[in-house]
Amino acid sequence: MTNSGTVTDPIPPGRGAALPGGGDGPASPPIPSRLLTDLIDAAVRDHGERRAIDFLGRHWTYAEIGALVDRAAAGLQAIGVGPGIRFGLCLPNSPYFVILYFAALRCGATIVNFNPLYVEHELKHQIQDSGTTVMAVIDVASIHAKVAAVAEESGLRTIIVCPMADILPPLLSIAYRLFKRGEIAAWPRDGRHIAFSTVTDGAQAAGFRPVDVSPDDVAVLQYTGGTTGVPKGAMLSHANLTANSYQMILHVGQRPGARQDRIMGVLPMFHVFALTTVLNYSVDTAAEMILLPRFELKQFLKTAKRTRPTKLLAVPTMLTAINKAAASQPIHFDDLDYCVSGGAPLPFDVRTEFERLTGARVVEGYGLSETSPILTCNPVEGAVKDNSAGPAFPGTVLEIRSLDDPHVILPTGERGEVCARGPQVMKGYWNKPEETEKVFVDGAIRTGDVGYLDEDGYLFLVDRIKDVIIAGGYNIYPRVIEEALYEHPAVLEAVVIGVPDAYRGQAPKAFVVLRPGQQASVDELCEFLKSRVSKIEMPREVEIRTSLPKTLIGKLSRKELVAEETKKAAN
Repeated sequence: MTNSGTVTDPIPPGRGAALPGGGDGPASPPIPSRLLTDLIDAAVRDHGERRAIDFLGRHWTYAEIGALVDRAAAGLQAIGVGPGIRFGLCLPNSPYFVILYFAALRCGATIVNFNPLYVEHELKHQIQDSGTTVMAVIDVASIHAKVAAVAEESGLRTIIVCPMADILPPLLSIAYRLFKRGEIAAWPRDGRHIAFSTVTDGAQAAGFRPVDVSPDDVAVLQYTGGTTGVPKGAMLSHANLTANSYQMILHVGQRPGARQDRIMGVLPMFHVFALTTVLNYSVDTAAEMILLPRFELKQFLKTAKRTRPTKLLAVPTMLTAINKAAASQPIHFDDLDYCVSGGAPLPFDVRTEFERLTGARVVEGYGLSETSPILTCNPVEGAVKDNSAGPAFPGTVLEIRSLDDPHVILPTGERGEVCARGPQVMKGYWNKPEETEKVFVDGAIRTGDVGYLDEDGYLFLVDRIKDVIIAGGYNIYPRVIEEALYEHPAVLEAVVIGVPDAYRGQAPKAFVVLRPGQQASVDELCEFLKSRVSKIEMPREVEIRTSLPKTLIGKLSRKELVAEETKKAAN
């Protein structure tokens, strides 16, 4: 097995900061090139007695998790998992995810993350596109049934069934088997299915044959819509993912071996934000992962009270829900050092209210699935600039390139496409060389986002290139209008999209959800906007709704609204 110890520094010397035009800046510390399995090996070796996982009140130490990883690796190897195999994880946050993630990687396989809420055609497409042949699935009937239904035609040869009841605390396990038995999958005992216990018990770690794995090997295929909306697998290497974890360590100043953190892991680890910030970073620093299978507010608050997390990784909709709950009940974040928000723009009032309630700083970060994912983050100590995504992570260079000619790098303050370089940038898209070529310019990855850098190297995002509304030849950025709407005290959520306009080609339309107990009319909102946006940016229409569509990780989603308006315009 190829071990860590080498050092890669893909940033030219003196180019380790987010500087206007990518200019010279202070050198970054070297980023070690490691295997993901190095992280679990170090945690077990140096902190085996520490608690690794709290799952609904049941606990595992790093030594216990390490032993299960070793046994699972031997069992996976015995059923043919090794280099060249794509290994699917269709699991909620749970010990199974942690164990099988590291076990499959130890075998030299590539992880493919699947959202358990995918419908059948989404599962089929991703299985076939990635070439996944082995998949681990939780034994929830509604999830297992979808995977089993597409297994034959998609080429999935092995399904590892992971029983939820087996990882619950004893009393909860008994209750689950009694009262949830209708939701437990009755899976067939055939040649395709195998129990997780068979994987871990059927072979011993002593029988494992070491595999030669390089940090440059692809560790994870992380599927994303990217900048074109077509699902494709971002090839993230061991070096990419371990680099982003190490960059986070440098950014927050949390060294391995320091006092143990308790990290709230409710964001799904099949999404790259949590994969890095909850799983990889926690293991890299030997922190305790407080895992929840999904975000359910009552359970989340109860768990926070019991465990007193020191770090919280969140998306804005989670923070909004916590702020709302605090109006009627106590929330227990007394030990919280800071919260990192990602996945979507963080409204200013949501951040300030959470900070007021908890006394903990909220910092906003930014990144892409293609960058493992973090490119920038506001500092946990020092200046946080309102509505900024912060400066670049250590070892990362940001460039603002012209929207008209991407080979031209723009100076400080000018708006253009955000491009980036760094050790966390993917190798490319799986089996899509043309898409890979399109997403890079002069060696830098194109994010598809419009933004600018200020004189201190802080990134300010304006909008997605594909979301820019072109009205009568003018570029209108939906985020500008959304941020103006968020300034109104009655506005809870806001999304702006472009709709067909006979005269201007497109015009902005705003969709708004009001805060509970607050009132505001369409006319009032329009009058409010008049002093905050230009006449060109004024929405043609404002629609107040009781809710807005969200992605599966809680981000506000435009695509459903765009589809609605497109259909309406066609009728």
